[in-house]
Amino acid sequence: MPIKPTPKKKRKQKLVPGELPVDRFINRELSWLEFNQRVLDQAADPSLPLLERAKFLAITSSNLDEFAMVRIGSLKLQYQRNGMVRDPSGMTVAEQLQAIASRCHAIVARQYQVLNESLEPQLAEVDIQHIDLNACSDRCSEAADARFHEDVFAVLSPQAIFDERPFPLLQGLGVHLCVRLNSSHVGPKPYGGETNDDEPNSANPADQDEEWDFVVIPLGRTVPRLLPMPSDRGHAYVLLEELVAHYIDDFFPGREVAECIAFRITRNADVELREDSAADLMVGMEDVLESRRQSRAVRLEYSAGASNPMMSFLSEKLELRSEDLFAIDGPLDLTYLFTLHGIEGFDSLRDEPWPAQGSPDVDPAESMFTTIAAGDLLMVHPYERFDPVVRLIEEASADPDVLAIKQVLYRTSRNSPIVAALMRAAEHGKYVSVIVELKARFDEARNIEWAREMEQAGVQVIYGIRGLKTHAKVCIIVRRESHGIVRYLHFGTGNYNEVTANIYSDVSLLTCNEELGIDATSFFNCVTGASEPQQLQHLASAPITLRKRILDLIEIETLRAQAGQRAEIIAKLNALVDTQVIDALYRASQAGVKILLNIRGVCCLKPGVEGLSESIKVVSIVDRYLEHARVISFRHGGEVELYISSADWMPRNLDRRVELLIPVDDDSCRKKLLETLRTYFKDTTNTWVMQPNGAYQRLVSGEDKVRSQKVLYDRTCKIMKTIKQNRMTRFQTHEPRSAD
Repeated sequence: MPIKPTPKKKRKQKLVPGELPVDRFINRELSWLEFNQRVLDQAADPSLPLLERAKFLAITSSNLDEFAMVRIGSLKLQYQRNGMVRDPSGMTVAEQLQAIASRCHAIVARQYQVLNESLEPQLAEVDIQHIDLNACSDRCSEAADARFHEDVFAVLSPQAIFDERPFPLLQGLGVHLCVRLNSSHVGPKPYGGETNDDEPNSANPADQDEEWDFVVIPLGRTVPRLLPMPSDRGHAYVLLEELVAHYIDDFFPGREVAECIAFRITRNADVELREDSAADLMVGMEDVLESRRQSRAVRLEYSAGASNPMMSFLSEKLELRSEDLFAIDGPLDLTYLFTLHGIEGFDSLRDEPWPAQGSPDVDPAESMFTTIAAGDLLMVHPYERFDPVVRLIEEASADPDVLAIKQVLYRTSRNSPIVAALMRAAEHGKYVSVIVELKARFDEARNIEWAREMEQAGVQVIYGIRGLKTHAKVCIIVRRESHGIVRYLHFGTGNYNEVTANIYSDVSLLTCNEELGIDATSFFNCVTGASEPQQLQHLASAPITLRKRILDLIEIETLRAQAGQRAEIIAKLNALVDTQVIDALYRASQAGVKILLNIRGVCCLKPGVEGLSESIKVVSIVDRYLEHARVISFRHGGEVELYISSADWMPRNLDRRVELLIPVDDDSCRKKLLETLRTYFKDTTNTWVMQPNGAYQRLVSGEDKVRSQKVLYDRTCKIMKTIKQNRMTRFQTHEPRSAD
């Protein structure tokens, strides 16, 4: 459900050139929720394969979880300090929380409408059945009985709740059961043992003047949530909480179960390390993880139909208000649909495979050092495999001429081949220095584990900079060659994670450019040595020079437009939030600069406003791959300046993170990157156009349908096919064995 258009005022005040109105920003949180709505619209799109729609629905659920943990958690903390503080859009914290609650409830309602009225019925038609244990076959019933009593019952432990005892510390985002028992026990008075006739706990007369006990059953992670059931055809399943609820009486022999519901707690994850008081960063981050585990609840999801006594009990114990309570008409936590998306035997219900291609400039039979020495390489992932980046580091770990490897790691995979290669390099006696960002949210535990393992292998591990997150994507390999020391570099817009590189759209630049090498080394040593930042000749780094470089480049385009020259800015980013950058773009638009912005998620700029942003167009593309690359182009009088970056245009990236802006100067790389960037603005299939009020409208395509991600994939396949054919036309002889 999009944001409703702002009513037009009868009298429109024209802006004086250069003047900026007060109400020129969109609220960041509501803009993010609009992004999640676009993902939800994919789940509702009947033109997409059924299991892909299920996956998109799972993504919206996962997205909302993180939003509640981080953004709502942060706002609630702000509200405790000062609820009247206003954001750039003019909303107080209290107004934001109210608007967010309303929007989140609407999104959740739409999620379950899509699930209950569309996805589940259509999945059942193609023999993917969600079993109802109260109306299933004898065969299913017998299987469920065996599964519960053989695999589940012995694992779970009910926990009774008493007034004088604290509520158990339940796992955030886990699915739990809460059971209400009719009271008939001896011992401490249970919760709810006293009733007030003037204020009954339930609207149901049967619940009034009753005593009851409450029990929680944490379901944990030991038993899988999605449990297969026998079926004559296709795939049948039941969810763990449904199975346990069906046999709930078995946990309470001799007691009468009045009610059993599923519920789920979301805890505040906006718990930051106080680095000024943390003597040991790793210990401090472990404390943060523990604090997050015990933090206050910010949201409660529960089965719709729960009684008033049940909800009074849970909301009181968790200290939540009505707007924090979400009655769910279906299974809690839709991320189980990720598992369903991966079941075997239903390929026709998923996207056709798009196997990642090799890079046209990389010969698998040739050393990566030889390839890079021949010229810069630019790769567009995931259309081109991430393998060359991994192979470069793996080759470096074993190459006797490599003297040192310096790398920044922000997020990595669980079984990272890059981390393994770095450890091998250290074990082989190479000088390996790695900046591991322990403060990478939700990856802290994994990064702590990797940091310890690398230290044990002899890697010099640096835990970032006090007060900043190190988010730059750079790897420097120092190699001794016949003509001297050469620095081989990798710059990227995405993480060193070969798994996400298959589903995130990112850009890699491989080069041995000497000037970039000098800059990169100065940057890295400045971070690791906590030294005075050096003036970089080509790179720009946050929080020192990146903001100024961006503003200067926008200003140059503005001045050119004011002088009557053609001026243009094209940017592809994940988020646009920074008010200084937005104001600079407004002034550029007022001067006549043509501005094309592809912003995947949050955008606080209002495009298409008369006298303010008429020449600014903002689009967002939601497709099978997550758009993650940051690419920026400035026309610069016809001599286009082209950059890739690790940073979005947000205050956190420009002021509170260590980031890089990297120029792309090689002609072939520039041509490829510009072509890629402009392809996105030709999309007519998955493009959403931002309106001045922050709402988005899907672009209605004509006869010529262009799907940018498909165009990029087909283009890569065509180039690789030609290269393979050319390689097949050349004969290669085996080299004779060298004499021992």
